[in-house]
Amino acid sequence: MEILRTNGMPRGTVSFSLKPFRRIIKDYFMICEAYHDAIRTATTAQIEAIDMGRRGLHNEGSRLFEDSLRNSVEVDFNTSRRLFTLICALHRRP
Repeated sequence: MEILRTNGMPRGTVSFSLKPFRRIIKDYFMICEAYHDAIRTATTAQIEAIDMGRRGLHNEGSRLFEDSLRNSVEVDFNTSRRLFTLICALHRRP
């Protein structure tokens, strides 16, 4: 990952392993699938419960992302959430 300063100048490159994300990404996709299935048949309360679980996994992945970069670069929580979303999108299988 290429890091830029706030003025747009290059700061450097950061590498990290995606291996620690495998379980969370797998679980995240499973719960997203359950959410989409539930939309068709489940009650509102069940859908909300599944969505809370989905958000919890997303937050867990975001925190893991922050921890992975802690020694290299400062990342706020909202940015780490966006980066986790990107990682998931890149791992999505057709």
